[in-house]
Amino acid sequence: MKLEGKICIITGAAGGIGAGIAQRFVKEGAKVAIADINLKAAKEMAAKLSAMGPGLAIGLAMDVTNEAAVNDGIAAVVEKWGGVDILVANAGIQIVHKLEDFPFSDWKKMLAIHLDGAFLTSKACLPYMYAKNSGAIIFMGSVHSKEASPLKSAYVTAKHGLLGLARVISKEGAAHGVRANVICPGFVKTPLVEKQIPEQAKELGISEKEVVEKIMLGKTVDQEFTTIEDVAEIALLFASFPTNALTGQSLVVSHGWFME
Repeated sequence: MKLEGKICIITGAAGGIGAGIAQRFVKEGAKVAIADINLKAAKEMAAKLSAMGPGLAIGLAMDVTNEAAVNDGIAAVVEKWGGVDILVANAGIQIVHKLEDFPFSDWKKMLAIHLDGAFLTSKACLPYMYAKNSGAIIFMGSVHSKEASPLKSAYVTAKHGLLGLARVISKEGAAHGVRANVICPGFVKTPLVEKQIPEQAKELGISEKEVVEKIMLGKTVDQEFTTIEDVAEIALLFASFPTNALTGQSLVVSHGWFME
């Protein structure tokens, strides 16, 4: 098992991509803290994954935009299991508007969850990783870390920002055995993406079918959605890679939606 005994914190992991990564890590023997703003859902997912084994999971409440909540959550994991080996900063939402119509409050909310959340969780975990002289930080970026799309000014800005943050952490953390990398998925059919389909259809004045076929999948090589399992495999690669040879990198998993 590639992660046997490793202590992992995954934000926004009560469902969607985060839950898929948590499941993959538990299968590899990890101890996984599912940190989510929805405590009930986090505990339910943790119980489900622990029953599957061979690793185990716990659920805890965490608002990643609140420094005290982040610090308290990380401290609770350390108190229970003795440290932190892997952080997956996955919590995120989507809000779409044309730029001239984008409410400033929504802009700030988007950047707070995606960027502040990655910063605060990394800041809280790094001292424990440095103490072990080992650690892996993984940010959930997007194809929009590389390329822009209409209606997504805040999302694109945040996802681009994660690349810079990961690169700084990789340089600062190298002397302490800590790596930082970014996963950049294409469109994964989670509730987050399904919610966008009617929203984009309304904003762009096209049908929902056209949103899926032209905007979401039109640039792929096979007109297929990326799967949660695809993304979880990349997370496992970044989490288990043994050296600094793989740090400060971003890996696109998008069925060719974006090619570097």
